Amino acid sequence: MAKGNSTELSGRQKAAILLITLGPEVSAQIFKHLREEEIEQLTLEIANVRKVESDEKDTILQEFHQICLAQEYISQGGINYAKEILEKALGQEKAREVINRLTATLQVRPFDFARKADPAQILNFIQNENAQTIALVLSYLQFEQASVILSSLPQEKQAEVARRVAVMDSTSPEVIAQVERVLEQKLSATVTQDYTSAGGIESIVQILNGVDRGTERTILDSLEIQDPELAEEIKKRMFVFEDIVNVDNRSIQRIIRDVENADLQLALKVASEEVRDVIFRNMSKRMAESFREEMEYMGPVRLRDVEEAQSRIVSTIRRLEEAGEVIIARGGGDDIIV
Repeated sequence: MAKGNSTELSGRQKAAILLITLGPEVSAQIFKHLREEEIEQLTLEIANVRKVESDEKDTILQEFHQICLAQEYISQGGINYAKEILEKALGQEKAREVINRLTATLQVRPFDFARKADPAQILNFIQNENAQTIALVLSYLQFEQASVILSSLPQEKQAEVARRVAVMDSTSPEVIAQVERVLEQKLSATVTQDYTSAGGIESIVQILNGVDRGTERTILDSLEIQDPELAEEIKKRMFVFEDIVNVDNRSIQRIIRDVENADLQLALKVASEEVRDVIFRNMSKRMAESFREEMEYMGPVRLRDVEEAQSRIVSTIRRLEEAGEVIIARGGGDDIIV
């Protein structure tokens, strides 16, 4: 299958030559990320290759390198940024060829332009929109940006926006494109026509973890009235047992006093070394030695029992925090310890 011009080869043939050139070890790692159907097609294509000319191999490697660069530039600053950089490196015609080659399969994340913008600028665009539109935009932003914007919204709007982010499942590309047009950008041409998933519990948890404590409390208090189950689910995920490494020593000592020793021993049984060090460092030497002995004699434990013990400890920590007895650092700066 030696041909004088690599442009005569199909994409699948080029991929086969690329894998042959990269060698079996690298190709095996690439195969791990492919679907079974793609692996079968490429394996068949590789089997049909008889000989690869040196210049053909070099051309395909160079083409692959250019596409990788283009994708990297797009992830850094969008399509226009990639086009500008590639034009300087490859010339206008070659840059356009590389970008065009990508557009058939390229998926640019919706609101990619906004993810590089100042949160205050985004807020100016969306603050007067309805809660669903604001939630859609926040779902696609970086969590740090979304936290700042959510904190800056009027209190009466915060909880509703947070709720809509949490319960958001998928949004049609038509709606996404329409909202993008409101923000005066047109990246929707590169978005495939599949329904795009965003938002959800994990999304709003990440956002709320970045807001100040007052905003978080206002939103969760409102959600507890509107949707108690959702509020409880969010609270469960906002602080997990391993996050205890971010709690100050005085608070950890209080937590140790309030939780059951049996629960703490179970929780520490599978905890990371970092978590164990933090806990033991805040115990007396005698208590730490006693804990280690108990955990050693405990033997194998069920994962379910460990998770339940950790859940009870987290509930205690949340209760102590709400009572002002312990401090969990938040975004926004109101919980900075000095």
